[in-house]
Amino acid sequence: MSQKVRVRFAPSPTGPLHIGGVRTALYNYLFAKKHNGTFVLRIEDTDQNRYVEGAEQYIVDSLNWCNIPFDEGPGKESSYGPYRQSERKHLYQKYAEKLVSNGKAYYAFYTSETLDHHRKDHEAKGKTFIYNWHNREKLSNSLSLSDKETKARIEAGEDFVIRFKTPHKETLLLNDRIRGSISIDTSLLDDKVLFKSDGMPTYHLANIVDDHLMEISHVIRGEEWLPSLALHQLLYDAFGWEAPEFAHLPLIMKPTGKGKLSKRDGEKMGFPVFPLSWGESVGYREAGYFPEAVVNFLALLGWNPGDEQELFSLQELVNTFSLDRVHKSGARFDPEKTKWYNHQYLQFQNDDALAESFIPLLTKELNAETAAFNSDYVRQVVSLIKERASFVHEFWELSSYFFLAPSTFNDKAAKKHWKEKTPEILSQLIPVLEAIHEFDVSVIEITCKNWIAEQGLSFGMVMPPLRLVIVGDLKGPHLFDIMALIGKEETISRLRKALATL
Repeated sequence: MSQKVRVRFAPSPTGPLHIGGVRTALYNYLFAKKHNGTFVLRIEDTDQNRYVEGAEQYIVDSLNWCNIPFDEGPGKESSYGPYRQSERKHLYQKYAEKLVSNGKAYYAFYTSETLDHHRKDHEAKGKTFIYNWHNREKLSNSLSLSDKETKARIEAGEDFVIRFKTPHKETLLLNDRIRGSISIDTSLLDDKVLFKSDGMPTYHLANIVDDHLMEISHVIRGEEWLPSLALHQLLYDAFGWEAPEFAHLPLIMKPTGKGKLSKRDGEKMGFPVFPLSWGESVGYREAGYFPEAVVNFLALLGWNPGDEQELFSLQELVNTFSLDRVHKSGARFDPEKTKWYNHQYLQFQNDDALAESFIPLLTKELNAETAAFNSDYVRQVVSLIKERASFVHEFWELSSYFFLAPSTFNDKAAKKHWKEKTPEILSQLIPVLEAIHEFDVSVIEITCKNWIAEQGLSFGMVMPPLRLVIVGDLKGPHLFDIMALIGKEETISRLRKALATL
């Protein structure tokens, strides 16, 4: 790739960042890093009515949590800044006026009531009102008025907008890196507003001017912007600028049914749709997901590497990512698959780090001081139970019996395995365990198995009720691992207590 790669992620600060937006940012990041390029964050805040306090910081925090930080943007200034459109608004009118002077745009004077009248009149006749070549010279604008009258109206302070003069009877050939060649009849397009009466640009003008001035080489954005591609290409042509390459990403679809993934789907089915919590909506971070897992599953929602590999480090994604392997059709979101990814990443984690994350939960469950826990003991517990967990918050349910002797026993298991002879068998096992000097896994296992064989008992007569006594249920890792970890004294204490209770 001969040109210098510069890509941008350009969200509006109107609320939390949806994971569809995170995926767009991720694909931009991966593309930039693969080509030794620059990943730019631009905040598109021209619509001040929809601006939400805290949303910009949320976007920055989300990218940082995902480990896909921007190279340039608010707080990381360079010669291409500023990076908030509200701080660039002095630029746009000049470019809008330039299009007017070149005959590519025009001043339009109207009230919303006038346009509404035309719209209703068309609808009454079974037609659709489109402000374009078909009627623009019949409406109040600088195409139908003399230069003198246009100037007088502007100087009198009359409200106006600047509209793009869409070419008539032209076939526009577009190219998209994901969707290929697209042909558009320009006669079907409307004359979009580029500059509003409040002195602010519309998204379309600001977007094109900023991409040009920031030397953006590739525009990688969501499929919802595909209808704007024709206008954007026409604007580049009107300015005489070279357009960037475009790539429109597929939508992320609902887990079931039609339509794109929404906040409502997450609320209904109990999964996050935001990277971080926002208001009452829990984010992936707060739900216990690892950022690496989120990045991994998002990368494969709409892109595939061409083989069966599913687990990628961020660097592997950078090395492997290609726009050529991004799908055209929408990618269905699978909440269970996201949990699978988190399970995989939890297994990769260092046991010490997991124990450190688990200790605050333990202090809460046991109403104890953090200092009361032996971190080495907690680490050993974690190493035994983590393969059954997808989240750290599941550790307590999987390991409570390592910290508390069971006070109740699973009824179904007790009915099945606590036979008439069970108390006598387990009573005889107690002195056998007491006689073990080195209470480690291998010695406990050999001693118990030899004793079972010598007594002519079956494993089914001893092991399930022994597990029930130690754990309170028939769950958990290797039983002798549990016994070794809780220790001889606690193991025998649980046996005696169960014999008295059961």
